[in-house]
Amino acid sequence: MELMDGELWVRHLGQVPYREGVALQESLRERVVAGELPGVMLLLEHPPTYTLGRRSAPGDLPLGEDWCRDQGIDVVRVDRGGKLTYHGPGQLVGYPIVRVGDVIAYLRSIERAIIAALEDAGLEAHTRAGKEYTGVWVQDRKIASIGIHLSRGVATHGFAINVVNDLSPFEWAVPCGLPDVRMTSMAAEGVAEGVACMRKRMGHAIARELGLRQRVVGPSRLASVPSLA
Repeated sequence: MELMDGELWVRHLGQVPYREGVALQESLRERVVAGELPGVMLLLEHPPTYTLGRRSAPGDLPLGEDWCRDQGIDVVRVDRGGKLTYHGPGQLVGYPIVRVGDVIAYLRSIERAIIAALEDAGLEAHTRAGKEYTGVWVQDRKIASIGIHLSRGVATHGFAINVVNDLSPFEWAVPCGLPDVRMTSMAAEGVAEGVACMRKRMGHAIARELGLRQRVVGPSRLASVPSLA
């Protein structure tokens, strides 16, 4: 398989520890920057983890980091934009590692892709005005969060869509810096679709929004990244 311009290589992973996921992104970003790879997107799940973005405040974890870790939830500070979010099994996480010129336009593209994928699954969703409301909503409930980091023209981090995950950990924190936010999931909204189906929908939707051709790749295409081999 030759390296082709205009492609988005999509790699389906299982559950990956959060810190390992960050390391994978950094390895792949270096190769995209160097021109060794086209755009790449990792689709995966994480064990229970709170992540604190660059704009997170101390009060985002009112019960404290030690309490969270006692519940089996890791706490990780990251270089992406945004504030606190939660990751856990049953939530679809996507990391598009792609060249980005206009950050705001890129964020809007991710939102549109998520909305399209949810609509394909039978769930009507929308955006809300205001940078604090970046993400995707079902009525007044937030179903997907977005946060990215841009370095040398290549984005890392990405989106998290609540599919069938436990929503309780969102209640123990201040997700997205919004104390009154109500989080929801596809399952909570009555959509009986698992992560595997939504993963396929998002591969197509993101590629389409970015004007790229999706190519699902196996370990051999990314073999120089040991954790993906």
